[in-house]
Amino acid sequence: MKTRVTELLGIEYPIIQGGMAWVAEQHLAAAVSNAGGLGLIGGANAPGEVVRDMIRKCRELTDKPFGVNVMLMSPYAPDVAKVVVEEGVKIVTTGAGDPAKYMNEWKAAGIKVIPVVASVAHAKLMQKAGADAVVAEGTESGGHIGEATTMTLVPQVVDAVDIPVIAAGGIADGRGMAAAMMLGAEGVQIGTRFVASTEAQVDEAYKNRIVKAKDIDSEVTGRSHGHPVRCLRNQMTREYVRLEAEGKTMEELEYLTLGSLRKAVQEGDIQNGTVMAGQIAGMIHDIRSCKEIVESINSQCEALLHKNW
Repeated sequence: MKTRVTELLGIEYPIIQGGMAWVAEQHLAAAVSNAGGLGLIGGANAPGEVVRDMIRKCRELTDKPFGVNVMLMSPYAPDVAKVVVEEGVKIVTTGAGDPAKYMNEWKAAGIKVIPVVASVAHAKLMQKAGADAVVAEGTESGGHIGEATTMTLVPQVVDAVDIPVIAAGGIADGRGMAAAMMLGAEGVQIGTRFVASTEAQVDEAYKNRIVKAKDIDSEVTGRSHGHPVRCLRNQMTREYVRLEAEGKTMEELEYLTLGSLRKAVQEGDIQNGTVMAGQIAGMIHDIRSCKEIVESINSQCEALLHKNW
């Protein structure tokens, strides 16, 4: 399947792995890239030298294109922005902010810049700033979310910009990818499905929680504070939502969430940690290799798009 996204990124399939904090490291990124998609290293809140080390290790595992996700709200974002240039990374996605102040440096280095957006206004702004494509991420996704659904956001962004649009949020199989293509997207970004992969360096308890998730297990914390985060319901989320309803501030609730994602990902504490996952967790029933995931999604999508209705 060839689209402007595959041509832009030099990949076989228009499938991008999400730059998930504590999850998207070199092993997962390399596995997705080797499978024909685009793997991403998640910069998250990591210092620049930690990201540099992951980039170099990723190159030892793959000779295919891969990228780095720069979380712009991180205090280390300026350092990571320099590291990707110094290390010759050719693809950068961004989240949680405006990458405009880094754009000239990145473009001068030949980097393809793909911001994640949650609104039409932001997509237009990113195109004007020089972005090569945008990821239109719907509220169905895991982690920090916007308000618009993927079904409504993607076609509006497609209509508003000329650059390629990559759909994200609520996509776990070829049906979701085909739907995104019908909405005008030229690629998809997938997170939760890749967490439940053999190559993801995630505690098995976290993976199994996703596999066992039901359709009603998704929970959003922080809506009243303007910082909504989607994860799977557990003891921590129930306590957070209860206290949030009582009017507790985000600062007062920080003790529940500080370090909680690492606690879930690395320690397997799925009761007190933040088990970030999208609403499609209920569609995931097994742990598979990234190669199997990428190829099955692509083949199912192609079969649906070529089906004689």
